[in-house]
Amino acid sequence: MAKAIIAGASGLIGGYLLDILLQSPAYQEVVVLVRKELPLTHPRLNQVLVDFDALSEYEGEINGHALFSCLGSTRKKTPDLTAYRKIDHDYPLQLAQIAKKNGMAQFHLVSSLGANAASSNFYTKMKGEIENDLMGVGLNCLHIYRPALLTGDRTEKRAGERFLFGLSKLIDPLLIGGLRKYRSIPAATVASAMYKQSLIKQEGVFIHASDEIKEIA
Repeated sequence: MAKAIIAGASGLIGGYLLDILLQSPAYQEVVVLVRKELPLTHPRLNQVLVDFDALSEYEGEINGHALFSCLGSTRKKTPDLTAYRKIDHDYPLQLAQIAKKNGMAQFHLVSSLGANAASSNFYTKMKGEIENDLMGVGLNCLHIYRPALLTGDRTEKRAGERFLFGLSKLIDPLLIGGLRKYRSIPAATVASAMYKQSLIKQEGVFIHASDEIKEIA
């Protein structure tokens, strides 16, 4: 029996992960760090309202077995690049530092396909930088997941993504061999892989490409 923490439980992957953890007998408590309370109650769910710009004030809540960082935004929702970087880079890094300080066994990060700190693209460069920075924290066990295009039921509708989802149904079967990692992937599959990896006692840094995530799940 263990305690899990999710940052980003209101998002696509985080929502699926929350459902899995609440149904799992492996976790006796699931803490969600949220800005606004989720419309959900469960005897093992503990919702902690936080100001992510003052995470150090919540160190006492950030402890247990595993911390899952599913934080993320989009350019449409967060056009200010400084604010965008805070959500996708600064907050996960601060959470990892607190997790390290409090002796948490595992840290799990949702990154992205193509993450590369040397990239000229803002998004993939930022994802590469958070990966590198997390590796420098000295976490006991760090899992990084690099999913391709995510599919699943979002509360918000994104016209561009609907087009890509339709296109992916045509293209995915053509992506074989080394190109399999570019196939779209259900958000529920990523969540399942994160949960299953959290049950394994191991140390080190583990990077999971999109096709490998499907195999784990």
